[in-house]
Amino acid sequence: MYIIFGALTTAVNFVTYYTFYNVVHASNVISVITAWFFAVTFAFITNKLFVFESKSFDKKILFHEISTFFGCRITTGILDVLIMYVSVDLLTYNAMFSKLMSEIIINVLNYIASKVIIFGKNKNEKVNR
Repeated sequence: MYIIFGALTTAVNFVTYYTFYNVVHASNVISVITAWFFAVTFAFITNKLFVFESKSFDKKILFHEISTFFGCRITTGILDVLIMYVSVDLLTYNAMFSKLMSEIIINVLNYIASKVIIFGKNKNEKVNR
């Protein structure tokens, strides 16, 4: 399931980035940040419900999931912005190729964070206590 929804999240990220960078002509960094926002929102909902099947909407658990999910994603989002800034703005590499390379790195890190830190079944049990 992570592969399916990861691919869909990556598609959301790519389409949003492409649209803002190539159609709207927003800066590279603004395009990355905008794409990050849409992709992370989509990813949280799909990861919670379908990938890691965390069905609890208890306020304590939900707060833990949202805060750790967005906290981890902010960290990898900053890495994404840095990779894209260096590769596109400084080194003038192709934007879409750079985005692909960045997404591979970011997706691996996000999976590890989601599996270990955010939606791990033991985490929810500890938060409930």
